[in-house]
Amino acid sequence: MSLDDHVCSPTCGHDHSHSHGPRHIYIYSPSSAVRDKAAFRRGVARLKALGHEVEIDETALSSHTRFAGDDATRLAAIGRAAASGADVALISRGGYGLTRIVGELPFKAITKAIERGTQFVGLSDFTALQMALLAKTGATTWAGPALGEDFGAEAPDEIMEACFDDLLVGHGEGAGWRLPVSDGKALQSKSTPDKPYRLKVNGATLWGGNLNVICALVGTPHLPAIEGGILFLEDANEHPYRIERQLTQLLNAGILGKQKAVLMGSFNRFKLVPGYDRGFKLQTVIDWLRTRTKTPVFTGLPFGHVPTKVLLPVGRKVDLLVEGRDALIFWG
Repeated sequence: MSLDDHVCSPTCGHDHSHSHGPRHIYIYSPSSAVRDKAAFRRGVARLKALGHEVEIDETALSSHTRFAGDDATRLAAIGRAAASGADVALISRGGYGLTRIVGELPFKAITKAIERGTQFVGLSDFTALQMALLAKTGATTWAGPALGEDFGAEAPDEIMEACFDDLLVGHGEGAGWRLPVSDGKALQSKSTPDKPYRLKVNGATLWGGNLNVICALVGTPHLPAIEGGILFLEDANEHPYRIERQLTQLLNAGILGKQKAVLMGSFNRFKLVPGYDRGFKLQTVIDWLRTRTKTPVFTGLPFGHVPTKVLLPVGRKVDLLVEGRDALIFWG
């Protein structure tokens, strides 16, 4: 499988000379309060250094208990992001806050903004807005970086920036990655020794995001009822047994069985308990899940709370090709 120049991938080369002119990026805070002001400032400075015009929402640094302003403040900020006319509306950070206002989101305004060309980008808690919008209007948003965590890092990741740049210039057509060795072994058991594992899925809706948030939306009108889709998942600070419990929820709700494939992104920042877990780890969860569903489960998707992350079009029809250990999602 070849990954061409239009595929944003940890394995491909790009020429990202910023010759496309500045883009208007609107920064707002729909979830938790920004506690790391230094990272926020670094992120703004980085985007400006890349040649972009950065507009900061008037309540981006507001704080009300753990939130970036009370519910009304954050809803108003989302409304201003939609009205900004920006090329990209980028969240300052995730955290927690969108599920509690998900029913009151300005869906029409966001959808109109997307139709006019504003790309909404974020991850983690932002999944709530993405899922609800997809369920309500079918509009496409992007799973991607946040200002502080990604652009505000001491050394922002080059692949993340290249993928973001692809979105800005309209060149992003796919994402490729190499499946881990453990996947290769599991997949080879489903194939003949002389023939590598191969799967091709055409025109499936790509959807998903943060596992916790998706589980919180099960049974509500804010989770899209997608069949024959490609579901991607990520999470941070969750012990493998909690991840298994949440995957079991999606399994028992019939959601996993209706998909063409499940793509596992990064699950990190947890601590195993020595002597207590006794060998129960994340791989244990993946191995178990594969025995419970006929839907193929692939890991290693470069997305989640990690520096190297691709951008994924949530709600877009995509193709998935897996050959041996090479995986490619294509939407071009």
